[in-house]
Amino acid sequence: MASKRSILTAIILGGVVAATLDIGAAMLISGASLTTILHFIASGLIGKAAFDGGAATAALGAVLQELMGLIIAAVFVLATLAAPALRRAWIAAGLAYGVVIYGVMNYVVMPLSAVGRYPTFSVEGLVKNGLAMLAFGLIIAGFARRSLPATD
Repeated sequence: MASKRSILTAIILGGVVAATLDIGAAMLISGASLTTILHFIASGLIGKAAFDGGAATAALGAVLQELMGLIIAAVFVLATLAAPALRRAWIAAGLAYGVVIYGVMNYVVMPLSAVGRYPTFSVEGLVKNGLAMLAFGLIIAGFARRSLPATD
């Protein structure tokens, strides 16, 4: 049985590392600056005003990104407690979770955000953003496997 400490470790490390690297991936994919990426994240909560908010809305974007990372990691880690096979097959599970993350972020979170952005399809966008979300899922699954006790 996993201890509370190992569960929290998996959630915190997986969520923070994945969310932080995701910001870097967004910068590489879009060519935008760190501040612009963080303003874009904050705009999901407060709308277009985020781009005029300076350091305060950039900080809000950073906090929101890390919170989303922690929530996404918590969902996966808690799922592995109910289905330990997810930890045994962590690569497949992480890749599958990355697909789920991509779908939820693009087809649920973004349309419901203050920006109300719906995804536009392009092969390039799908490949770049899809790879980033696959990596996000793998990072979380890897920390779950590493931090939680081995399963049969």
